Amino acid sequence: MIVLWLAFGLLLLPALWLLVAPLRRARLVHDAQASFEANDRAAEQNVAIYRRRLASLEAALERGDVDRVQFDEDRLELDRSLLEDTESLNRGPLHSPTAGRFAVPVVALAVVLSAMLWYLHEGAEGDLRLFAAFQESDSLPTLLERLEQEAQRQPDNANVWASLYPLYRDSGRGEAAVGALDRLIELEGRSPSLLAQKAQLMFFMADRTLTDEVQALIDETLERDSREPTIFGMLGVHAFDRGDYEQAIDHWRRAIAGMSDSDSARALREGIQVAQQRLGGGGEQEAIAQGPGVRVRVSLDESLEGLLDDDTRVFIVARDMEGELPPLAVARVTLGDLPTTLVLDDRHAMSDAASLSQASEVRLLVRVTRSGGVAPEAGDMYGDREGVPVGDVEGEPVEVVIDRVIE
Repeated sequence: MIVLWLAFGLLLLPALWLLVAPLRRARLVHDAQASFEANDRAAEQNVAIYRRRLASLEAALERGDVDRVQFDEDRLELDRSLLEDTESLNRGPLHSPTAGRFAVPVVALAVVLSAMLWYLHEGAEGDLRLFAAFQESDSLPTLLERLEQEAQRQPDNANVWASLYPLYRDSGRGEAAVGALDRLIELEGRSPSLLAQKAQLMFFMADRTLTDEVQALIDETLERDSREPTIFGMLGVHAFDRGDYEQAIDHWRRAIAGMSDSDSARALREGIQVAQQRLGGGGEQEAIAQGPGVRVRVSLDESLEGLLDDDTRVFIVARDMEGELPPLAVARVTLGDLPTTLVLDDRHAMSDAASLSQASEVRLLVRVTRSGGVAPEAGDMYGDREGVPVGDVEGEPVEVVIDRVIE
């Protein structure tokens, strides 16, 4: 920022020089004007011309060329002409060349202050600090800390919250991401794209469930823009999870029609191919893998059978070993489907920033949830498996047994 203000100072120097230049030339201009007025003979020349014309008019009267009435009219015209010519030659006294010298620094100061105030109001100093934060941060925690400081310093800068939101989302801080989006919506208005991003975020936070709040956001978004691609992409995921592959294909095609991001459109086309394959194969759980993944077999321990209904939701989640990223893959079945074998791969990613193909090993967590909520609750059943390699899905599946109950 010091460099920026120095640059502003250098830009103001020419303006200040132009303001001071007339004061520096005032003495020369004053002397030149005084010399001109002292040597001006315009009045004498006008009087001499008047006398010659008057003498000529009197001579014409004596010769009888004009009568007295004509003479008086012509003389009156000569007198009026002389007055008009000499009136413009009346000049006031010259001011001192030092007059008004105190106004110059006042005007110069006003120019500097007004330029600074205008920039503070209309300029992008806050965005420059954001740029510096990105350039100077060498890790995600450092960048988040810098941006959070900027959020406190400039809470009304929409670019701060637009930068924080994806970082919160991709680092698995869902509630913080929702808060950043809410602030962004408050500043930018309830635009369809922002509402769609919030709906999608809350959808994945709810383990790909259309909660009442998510549905309300979907309805509002489609009311404002009936072609919003993010909404249709999310609805396609929801339909796919329910096994309604025809509906998923329809939603994804509508999403592609309104999408400008070629990478996202390509991912949806791959999803459409998978849905079409499942339609042709009867909707089985296993399908052609999209890149490296994990083939997993989920079963329920005999001691826990009969505790919950068959339609209870079961979430199969793959996470990175350090637990720093959002879930790399999420799949959903029901308790009645167990035991089941399925393939987790990039098709099951919650976001483009976190997918199975980015990891070499993952931790598998399987949770049977009575409420369908995101957070574990007492009475939920679960099982897990550490250090599962990500790669070829053609071999034997990894066994995960649901054998514990959350107290």
